[in-house]
Amino acid sequence: MKRRYFIWLSYNGTHYHGWQIQPNGVSVQQKLQDAISLLMRVHTDVIGAGRTDAGVHARTMVAHFDAEEIEQPELFLKKLNGVLPNDIAVWDLKKVKSGAHARFDAINRTYEYWVTPEKNPFHLESAARVHSPLDFEAMNQAAAILPEYIDFTSFSKLHTDVKTNNCTITQAYWAKRGDIWVFTITANRFLRNMVRAIVGTLLKVGRGQLSENDFRAIIEAKDRGKAGSSAYAHGLYLTDVAYPDSIFESDECAQ
Repeated sequence: MKRRYFIWLSYNGTHYHGWQIQPNGVSVQQKLQDAISLLMRVHTDVIGAGRTDAGVHARTMVAHFDAEEIEQPELFLKKLNGVLPNDIAVWDLKKVKSGAHARFDAINRTYEYWVTPEKNPFHLESAARVHSPLDFEAMNQAAAILPEYIDFTSFSKLHTDVKTNNCTITQAYWAKRGDIWVFTITANRFLRNMVRAIVGTLLKVGRGQLSENDFRAIIEAKDRGKAGSSAYAHGLYLTDVAYPDSIFESDECAQ
């Protein structure tokens, strides 16, 4: 009898065409699916909590798959890490109820966007460099109004197949972390390209090109053409995916 499992992983997205399997590019989903199928000795579909774009990283991505009982979760993860490339790492495995879904059961997701004002060879692939001074206080004041709205059409990629552009944002703020400025945003769901579009627009606020009222007007316009350009992919991280406790079979996990 097959059981459903949630698996937690992290990856550096630099060399991938995003999470989702692509016909003409290497994806994280494909690498993970191939590795699990190899260990299971049978093709095993892997479904992720969402999809990250090409070049975007994940400190926490969650996926689900169905498999025969995994008797030794810690050993399974160790073997899986041995098969996966060095820029993908699995680190937790939990048994869930049969209908649990990594994408549809998620109650919120958190992203971070990293910005650095300095030239730093160690941040070439991990943070977006900005060349002009930024007013982070103004950017924070603008970011603070995001939870007041639910329709984020102005920050959505055009011509997507979603039924609604409504999202509930619960936090959005900038904070300094060492030599990096980090934008943290949590919502129940995100639209394609949404975080990068928000960051690109907030950067215009930071440069003095937009006021807080301008930022508010952009949201209310529900027009992607009014917002700023999308920020670079390599500064974006999926950092958390949260689920209700009710979907888990037990408290057992492997770490």
